[in-house]
Amino acid sequence: MRTRNLVISLVLICLVIFAAAFVYYDRSQGTNEPAVVEKTPLVRDYSPVVGPEDAQVTIVEFFDPSCEGCRAMYPYVKQIMAAYPDKVRLVLRYVLFHKGSEEAVRILETAREQEVYEPVLDAVMEAQPQWRDDPDVTAAWDAAESAGLGVEAARAGMNSPEIDGIIQQDAADVKAVGIAGTPTFYVNGEKLSRLGPQELYDLVMSKVESAT
Repeated sequence: MRTRNLVISLVLICLVIFAAAFVYYDRSQGTNEPAVVEKTPLVRDYSPVVGPEDAQVTIVEFFDPSCEGCRAMYPYVKQIMAAYPDKVRLVLRYVLFHKGSEEAVRILETAREQEVYEPVLDAVMEAQPQWRDDPDVTAAWDAAESAGLGVEAARAGMNSPEIDGIIQQDAADVKAVGIAGTPTFYVNGEKLSRLGPQELYDLVMSKVESAT
């Protein structure tokens, strides 16, 4: 009887191990995740995304809205995304290296809450030369309002705990990744080694081609 019970127990243990292995395999094979795994120092699940969520190629830009280099690269990033509208997405991570950056980020995050993120981002970046040296970033607010931002609601909500948390986590990730300047780009996890429109385009194109 003891031998029989021991055999039954061993069989049950083997069945449990097999079932657990099957579930793990099924989960790992049956999902269709974007190219970059979420919840890492490069991409967080709260990060603003422009483009299709299930895109095969993810551009992560460590981005300071007050940075002249970010403004210079912004039109080229948009051109690349327009060239691959179904295959490329942009994830923005905030970097606060310049004066006025934090308030500009708070404007953008309130725009996201109001579902006008992209037009406000376009307007704020276009107006950057007028506000980047202004401690009140007045021209940024004016540009955001012209793009559809409800300024009264934005000012009321810009210092919310949620936005504070985004800024704090992005700052921690900037430090963890070792971002020393902006813009810094990663494409499907690979860092752009030399900053330039053609270099970024070539890297994105190589990732698109390898994913198809």
